[in-house]
Amino acid sequence: MADSALQAQLDAAGLDWIVPDWPAPAHVRALSTTRNGVRGSAADFSKRSLDAASAHSALRRLCYGEPVWLAQVHGAAVCDADAWREGAPTADAAVSRSTGKACAVLTADCLPVLFSDRSGNTVGAAHAGWRGLAAGVLEATVDAMRTEPSNLLVWLGPAIGPRSFQVGREVFESFCADDAAAAECFAPERDGKWRADLYGLARRRLARIGVKAIFGGGRCTYTERNFFYSYRRGGEEASARMATLIWIEPHEMRDAS
Repeated sequence: MADSALQAQLDAAGLDWIVPDWPAPAHVRALSTTRNGVRGSAADFSKRSLDAASAHSALRRLCYGEPVWLAQVHGAAVCDADAWREGAPTADAAVSRSTGKACAVLTADCLPVLFSDRSGNTVGAAHAGWRGLAAGVLEATVDAMRTEPSNLLVWLGPAIGPRSFQVGREVFESFCADDAAAAECFAPERDGKWRADLYGLARRRLARIGVKAIFGGGRCTYTERNFFYSYRRGGEEASARMATLIWIEPHEMRDAS
């Protein structure tokens, strides 16, 4: 149930970005960029390139203005995007109840997570690397949505896949100390290492607080090198970032469509 109208806009602009396949209300718009910008140009949304990128201009047109960009610190703070005026709030998630106010997160292996209530009155976005997941950023975002968790739709954007995400004991214990069954999301290797499933960990934490409708997942930013940036691959692209956004479409644009 992807947004066919938004997909048509992306196709017309020559953008191979991702439109979530989830049953969000028609006036809730969302997308996740790839490393590819307008007709083959680069689409790096890291802080150093926001002002110059042609992809940034295309993004602003799609979501009716400047998104609310966050100063992400791998924590669990949630920003009220409707109160944002200027600058980058220090937070790893944002929620909005206003039209045309896009919540955005930047990632390159960490997990971007989008939220909408079933009526499309409130939307949110969270940046969930392992530290943020363990700190409770998803639970904090659900709490900030101020609705029953069972009333939420959630989409998991592109992140490093479970076969590529090698972690140490610190990560394993961060999740399993108070939830022994979270070990199901870790595949043990030699020398005290594990392969961690970020998607599985996110689904588990959301399910534990009552979120039932969870979509997306299954991509790997590390292995799909022609489509995604990856911090763990290193090199020149280590500082590059992709953007994942969600917003409520203005009323006048709904009438026009």
